[in-house]
Amino acid sequence: MSRLPLVDPATATADRKAVLDDIHGAFGTTPNMFKAVANSPAALQMMWGAFGALGGGTLSPRVGEQVAVAIADRNRCEYCLAAHTALGRKAGASADEMARAQAGESEDPATAAALAFALKLVEDRGQVSDADVQRLRDHGFDDGQVMELLAHVALNLFTNYTNVAFDVPVDFPAVQLRPRG
Repeated sequence: MSRLPLVDPATATADRKAVLDDIHGAFGTTPNMFKAVANSPAALQMMWGAFGALGGGTLSPRVGEQVAVAIADRNRCEYCLAAHTALGRKAGASADEMARAQAGESEDPATAAALAFALKLVEDRGQVSDADVQRLRDHGFDDGQVMELLAHVALNLFTNYTNVAFDVPVDFPAVQLRPRG
């Protein structure tokens, strides 16, 4: 059971309902994570706006979802792992690609570089080196994409922390976290 109430879109205040209606239109349902975040209209607007902005960015949705599952696994966020695995499959990634991404791996060198950078950001709390950024450039990422990758990491940290801290019930097909070694 969620540690915060899940806001019912049918009875939400107007400022919450407008955003929740947009979310419902995009997903065909209103995922529980958004219902939990809707406890704060400002947080809901921020999260939905960030998803929209990054969805219009230059990194492919497939790479964005691969980054999301890698971060979700590191943060032990079952909700985000399930949601982003489903969204990654919808974006064209195979089940194997998503499983590899969950482990921070990819056969595609550019995607592997993005995953390594994203996980370094998470694990080292933003402490990256000139060489870390240069590795992305060496794999074809421009400076805007490097910043966009950081924005994906930041958004995923927010969603992971939301779901883990408030024990939001998973409403996507479950995916197993990797065992801790």
